[in-house]
Amino acid sequence: MPLTSSSDLPTPEGPPVTPKDAATVVLLREGGPGVEVFLQRRVAAMAFAGGMTVFPGGGVDKRDADASISWAGPDAAWWASKFSCSESLARALVCAAVRETFEESGVLLAGTESTVVADTAEFAGVRDRLISREQSLAGFLAEAGLTLRADLLRPWANWVTPPQEKRRYDTRFFVAALPEGQRADGATTEADASGWQAAADALGDAEAGRSTLMPPTWFTLTEIGEFTSVREALTAERSIKKITPTLVREGDRARIVLEPS
Repeated sequence: MPLTSSSDLPTPEGPPVTPKDAATVVLLREGGPGVEVFLQRRVAAMAFAGGMTVFPGGGVDKRDADASISWAGPDAAWWASKFSCSESLARALVCAAVRETFEESGVLLAGTESTVVADTAEFAGVRDRLISREQSLAGFLAEAGLTLRADLLRPWANWVTPPQEKRRYDTRFFVAALPEGQRADGATTEADASGWQAAADALGDAEAGRSTLMPPTWFTLTEIGEFTSVREALTAERSIKKITPTLVREGDRARIVLEPS
């Protein structure tokens, strides 16, 4: 990964900010030679990661922990064991992953116990209300008679924003395949560009200076690029440890040191 200019690095003042819990979903689909991922370039004016190319995701809403949500797949205890957190937080993280993916890409990981929604067009208005926080995920799913499909998600990684940053997130990464019949779009005010790319092409754009990636995105793309199919990526064994990058200044440049917490 290229070194970062020290002029772009935040200057820490006082103790590090406590990270907020967040969820990110790496959407996958079969591409030409291998696996493609859905990426979005965040609007430059965004307070966090402005101008960066990222996967869909965002912070946990306190309502995401609603235990009334109809749920199919691994239970909260299973997710808690994977992410080393409480069951309540684990439930909220999975719900946040589903909600944020729908808000930012239009992909809805929900359906019935045995089927998945194939066309999300009828839920366009709900998507807007979720974004504005007028409606909760629990309320939406209950009204639509839908079940959250936790079995469509797989735990992938856990990254924490460097201590030097003023805005910090403790982000759990998930992977999921694009459901048959659905399409991912760029209909979000948080991104000015979006689309599918092979992991190697996305990394090539970053190396050539055509895009900017944060360490978690860079490393995740590198990992995804090693798989030849979506199924292979979804069934890969993962040992998840919390990783907090540290930015180390070296003159007018900086290097990133990765150490599991």
